[in-house]
Amino acid sequence: MSLTKRILLWAMAAFYTYAGFNHLLNPDVYVAIIPPGLPGPEWLNVGSGLAEIVLGVFILEPRVRVFAAWGLIALLIAIFPANVYVALENVGISSGEPGTGAGWLNWVRLPLQALLVLWAWWYTRPDSDSGPGRL
Repeated sequence: MSLTKRILLWAMAAFYTYAGFNHLLNPDVYVAIIPPGLPGPEWLNVGSGLAEIVLGVFILEPRVRVFAAWGLIALLIAIFPANVYVALENVGISSGEPGTGAGWLNWVRLPLQALLVLWAWWYTRPDSDSGPGRL
């Protein structure tokens, strides 16, 4: 694995692990952006937070890295409706009320989500530099 890919792997692990713990420590922020009508928003928040922690740690273990990367991709797809809801309704992250959000910045989350999927997908691919004689 190249040095760049390894550094980005550790950054990804830190990002998801931190985000997962933040779900548990500051649940109101995340519960506020769960679209209305979904059952048990508090439990959805806890579940996604725990998934981020587990997958953020597992992405570092080579034996389960591909599984963890696919898990992160699935998680990103699963939470995409919340990002669409935030953008469409301009939901304020701190208040959870439509019309109180960051406006166009809420729309930035949507293409960012695609970049996060591609970043995780990178770790589902075999390393091109893993041939004989490589460390």
